[in-house]
Amino acid sequence: MAENILIVGGSRGIGLAVAEYYHDKVENLVCVSRSPSKYGKWIEADIAKQEGIEKVVAAFESSPLDALLFLGGTWEKGAFTSNYNFINSDYEEIDYVIAVNLIAPVKLTKGLISSLKKSQVPKVIFIGSLSGLDNQASREVANTASKFGLRGAAQALQIELSNTGIGFTVINPGNVATPEVLNDIASSTFSPQVPIPLSDLICVIDCCLKLSCASCISEINLVQLNPG
Repeated sequence: MAENILIVGGSRGIGLAVAEYYHDKVENLVCVSRSPSKYGKWIEADIAKQEGIEKVVAAFESSPLDALLFLGGTWEKGAFTSNYNFINSDYEEIDYVIAVNLIAPVKLTKGLISSLKKSQVPKVIFIGSLSGLDNQASREVANTASKFGLRGAAQALQIELSNTGIGFTVINPGNVATPEVLNDIASSTFSPQVPIPLSDLICVIDCCLKLSCASCISEINLVQLNPG
């Protein structure tokens, strides 16, 4: 079982819930976010910027890392509602969404390879999206593009780094019952639906981390049975 875990996006949403689950179960939990994390050691960093990436990598210099959990993410203004409009999405917003969702996980993986190689069972888990699957794209262009790209990056990383023993997994969930999603359902921003319990997603992550060095789950699609 992983003892040294890095969670990107550990201050809210999925990342916060996963950090809460692991904070008293592992020896060393580190959370990266722009706002303070309630659990583990907090690294304040904006991973959309190169200096943020370098700050995170520097914190693990010469230290082993068993698991990189990239659980953060962002999307366009008005995403997943009728208010979203690609024409009104400015270039800076497009750049930022792709920087956080796609470029940052690739750069962090590159920077942390030496630390991951010091683990006996190194794992990397990226949170994708069902909208990143073939023929399931949603209207949000930058977000969807970043999730498609993340799947491709994980597949390429698994091939390129096959001699390191690092296992790569992409989890593509539907709407997960974070406080933010529950508020959107309650306010009718989202249609009435049954979101995926956080405990279900944590169970999937925990399963991936408990696998031996002989295998990894390359991709998991976690689908809502009642999506509304």
